[in-house]
Amino acid sequence: MLYILALSRSALVVRHWFEIDLDDASMEHGTRIELRELASGGHRGSESAAQLIAAPGPPACEPGRRARCCAFDLVPGGSCSLELAGLPARTRKATMGLLTIGSFARASRLSPKALRLYDELGLLRPVRVDPQSGYRLYDPGQLEQARLVAWLRRIGMPLSRIRVVCGLPAGAAAVNVAEYWSHVESDIAARRGLAVFLIDYLSGKDTAMHDARKTLGIRYAMRSDIGQLRESNEDAAYAGARLLAVADGLGGHAGGEIASAAAIDALRPLDAELPAGDLLNALEHAVHQANDAMRHIAESDPSLRGLGTTLTAMLWSGSQLALVHIGDSRAYLLRDGDLFQITHDHTLVQTLVDEGRLSPEEAASHPQRSLLLRAIDGRQSEPDLQLQDAQAGDRYLLCSDGLYTVVSAEKLREVMTTLADPEDAVRKLVDLANQGGGPDNITCVVADVVEL
Repeated sequence: MLYILALSRSALVVRHWFEIDLDDASMEHGTRIELRELASGGHRGSESAAQLIAAPGPPACEPGRRARCCAFDLVPGGSCSLELAGLPARTRKATMGLLTIGSFARASRLSPKALRLYDELGLLRPVRVDPQSGYRLYDPGQLEQARLVAWLRRIGMPLSRIRVVCGLPAGAAAVNVAEYWSHVESDIAARRGLAVFLIDYLSGKDTAMHDARKTLGIRYAMRSDIGQLRESNEDAAYAGARLLAVADGLGGHAGGEIASAAAIDALRPLDAELPAGDLLNALEHAVHQANDAMRHIAESDPSLRGLGTTLTAMLWSGSQLALVHIGDSRAYLLRDGDLFQITHDHTLVQTLVDEGRLSPEEAASHPQRSLLLRAIDGRQSEPDLQLQDAQAGDRYLLCSDGLYTVVSAEKLREVMTTLADPEDAVRKLVDLANQGGGPDNITCVVADVVEL
C-alpha cells in the first residue's frame, strides 16, 4: 500500500510530501510511527504532528487520518528507519524526489520569482524543466546552495559576487564573504559620518559649531617627479589652504598631460571658503565639469581620443573634510600612529581581490594591474564621495600610483611618522620611489591638520 506523509512545518524541516512504501501492512486507527534513526545529515527536532493519507487503500485506512510522530525531521534525499507499533519491525526507505519550483521556494526561503532570475543568470539552474508544462524541477541536494544564496542576498551581496562565492571551496568562500563585509562596514562608516553631519547641519548645530571649527587648519607640501623611465610627467597636483588634489593622466604623452591638467583646473576655484554643507556638492560638480572638458577635448581633436585621468582630492571647511576619488590614485590617513588607506582603487585587479580571485600579493604583480574600471574620461563614471571629521594631529597623504606601487605601505608609514615637516616627507617619498626604479611619474601631497 502507498502512503503519503506530509511533514509539519518548522524552521529546519523541509516542507514537502514524502512517499513511504509500507508494503501491504494494514494500520489500526491511532497507529504510532516513531523515527528510530536518521541518515547522515538528518536533524532531530521537537515532537510534531504528521498526517497519513492512504492513496489508494482499503476502507480500513481512512484518508486524512491523523497520527502522532516523534522527531519527524528528515533532510531531503536522506533516509530513515521506521517502526510500526504493534507490527513486526520493518526498515523502509523514505526519500524525496524532484521538487517543483513552489516546493523548492518554500524549502529554501527564496521566492519563485528569485529562482527564475537565478536560473536565467546561471546561478541556480533546475535539474530538469518539464518539456510539456515548462515547470522547473529542482533536486533536494540543491537546497544547501539555495539557502547560501538566500543568506548572501540578505547581507546585500551582488549576484555577480554570489556566483563567485558559490563556486569556491568553503574556506575560500568564508574569506571572500569576510572581505565583502569589511568593505560594507567601511562604506557604512563613511555614510554614517555623512548622515551625522547632515543631521547636525539640518538641525542647526553646524552653525553653532562653526567658530570651533575655524581653529583647525592644514600645513601642506606637494612634490611631483617624472621618475626614471618616463619621457614626460602626466601627473598633476594642487595644494592649497583648503584644497588638495592629485591627478594621474591617461592616454599617452600629450593626452595624459592635458587630461590631468584639466581635472586640476576644474577643481582650482574651490580653494576658497565654503560652507561645510556645500563641500560634497562642490566637489561632485567640479568632477562633472572635468568630465565634460574631457569629452569636448576628445571631440575637437581626434588624436586625443582615449584621454582621461584619475583624481583624488580633499576639500576642507572647519573640521569637515570632503573627499572625492575616481581611479587608482590614493588617499591615506595617519592617525595615532596607524596608516589607513581611505580610498578604494577602481581597477580590475582590485575587483578580483575583492571577489577573492586574487590575493593582494598576486595583484601587485598582475600584468593588468593598471587597467582602470573608472576614470574621468568623458563618459558616465561616478566618483566616490565621502565626508570625514578631521582631527588635530591627523596627517593625510595623497599620491599617484607611481609612489605606492614602488614604496611599501610599511615604508610609507615609517616616513609619515618620522618626518615631521611635510616638505621633508614628500621629498623623502619621491626619493624612495626613484630609488626603487621610478618606473612611473611620482606625485604626492602631505598635509597635517593643526590647531591655528
